[in-house]
Amino acid sequence: MASDRPPLDDPSCHHAGPSPVDEILSIEKAQRMAEFFGVLGDPNRWRILSALALREMRVGELAAAVAMSESAVSHQLRILRATRLVSYRKQGRNVLYCLKDDHVFNLYREASDHLDEPSED
Repeated sequence: MASDRPPLDDPSCHHAGPSPVDEILSIEKAQRMAEFFGVLGDPNRWRILSALALREMRVGELAAAVAMSESAVSHQLRILRATRLVSYRKQGRNVLYCLKDDHVFNLYREASDHLDEPSED
């Protein structure tokens, strides 16, 4: 019976060549990743992340940029902060939000680039 899986050397599969993955995820880490990506299941949060990928912003600027109320943006920012996707700094009376680190920027960029690639299916 022929397997539906491509051979290990199939260049259409990411596993072709040396693997950067050392092991299968533990149950605990898989659960944490599912929760993490669950937070990213909201399109408004992606729009906020995309705005913050451009530059740091105050809540009011973010609200205008993503066409949401300030209270809705503040709510989403609390969730994004709890998941360590965004951080903030105070500048006088202003609170400026930004992406937490390069991992978050790279995650945003890779997801966006992946979706921009033409489908081969």
